[in-house]
Amino acid sequence: MGSYKTSDLKKGLKVQIDGEPYLLTEVDFFKPGKGNALYRCKMKNLVRNTMLDRTLKGGDELEMADVEEIEAQFLYNQTGTFVFMDNVSFEQYELTESQVDDNWKYLKEGMPIAMVLFNGNPITITPPSHVTLKVIQTEPGVKGDTATNVTKPAKVETGGEFNVPGFIKEGNVIKIDTRTGEYCERVSME
Repeated sequence: MGSYKTSDLKKGLKVQIDGEPYLLTEVDFFKPGKGNALYRCKMKNLVRNTMLDRTLKGGDELEMADVEEIEAQFLYNQTGTFVFMDNVSFEQYELTESQVDDNWKYLKEGMPIAMVLFNGNPITITPPSHVTLKVIQTEPGVKGDTATNVTKPAKVETGGEFNVPGFIKEGNVIKIDTRTGEYCERVSME
């Protein structure tokens, strides 16, 4: 297994600390007046979903995580167990609600996703950066309320709820950014 020097560290790298995989979510470089450069790192544990803060000195090394990223597709949710299939080997993987985390809001049957395997076992998924979802429940817009920043909650076909502009109605299809959970646009289905 290889390693990363501190100068190689950047957001998105997967490293291994004490035998567990972590995803670097933030790397800040700073140089105090004297001494070594320092790297403040925020990392997310990919198994336990916890956060870790570490400060490393210039020249330190972190071990590369033994993870593999595969293309898969979401098959179905069965009482809190999410079932996915590897697009190459057709092997099926089951993930718990805690492993899927808030990504359940975006999952539709047949949707392609990226899955991270650690020692051959699935630990986390990443949905596409944008998804289109049908609005199944929302309050009607208030007549005369034409302010551009008025939002309201809307429930979508997956059961997730997102804030949308006041003009969105039930039956509309909307585009959501899965990285932020924010409404992007209304999609016309022709």
